[in-house]
Order: sequence, then structure tokens, then C-alpha cells
Amino acid sequence: MDIIINSTRPEELIDITDQIKKTAKDSQVKNGIMVLYVPHTTAAITINENTDMNVRQDLLNSLERIIPKEGNYGHKGGNAYAHVKSSVIGQSLLLIIEDGILKLGKWQNIYFCEFDGPRKRNLYVTMK
Repeated sequence: MDIIINSTRPEELIDITDQIKKTAKDSQVKNGIMVLYVPHTTAAITINENTDMNVRQDLLNSLERIIPKEGNYGHKGGNAYAHVKSSVIGQSLLLIIEDGILKLGKWQNIYFCEFDGPRKRNLYVTMK
């Protein structure tokens, strides 16, 4: 399955939890796993806190401090920082489906991480 994500800012964490929960619920998988995969080198996917909106900005700010846009990069495409951030966060998640419901912790949501937007992105989903 291919989900389209439309980012609207150069960098942002987009909450896709409801869409992913619905995908799991609508599937025929009652007990199994779900794999989320981002097929882009300047985007990523992660799980983090869902109650304090500051957590998303804190993550982006922290990544900017350790992986600044202006750095001594060999890649001359102008977006080397986005490639590094993508690799640090990662392109995939493995999740559990139990009784047709996605298993997440009480304070967890799923975030698509855009590091070189705005762009139209793909998110691949498979379940077994």
C-alpha cells in the first residue's frame, strides 16, 4: 500500500497516527506486523510523544544543532543536512497489530519526518 504525504514546510514532523491506525484496522490482519517504509533519502519516520506539541519542535531544534543546514558537507546539492537527518532518524518502523488494532504506547504517535520540503512524499505500508 502506498500512502501519500504532502509536506508543507521545509522541515516538519507530520502526525500520521490516525491514518496508520485506520490502515491497520481496515486490513484483514488480525494479529501480525506492520512495516512502514519511507523510500526517500531526505525524509524519515519515527515514534515519539503525542501530548506535548513542543516535543516535535524540540526534536527538530536538536537535530538542527547537531546537524546544521550550513555545515562543511561534501555533497553539493544544498540538502546534505537533510540526508544526514534522514539516516539518523531512519526510514522504517516495525509495528505490532493485535486483534486488528495497532499497538502503541499510551504516549506514542507516529510522525513522518520531512527534512527537505515541501514535497509530495510516499510512505509504503505492508502487513502480514
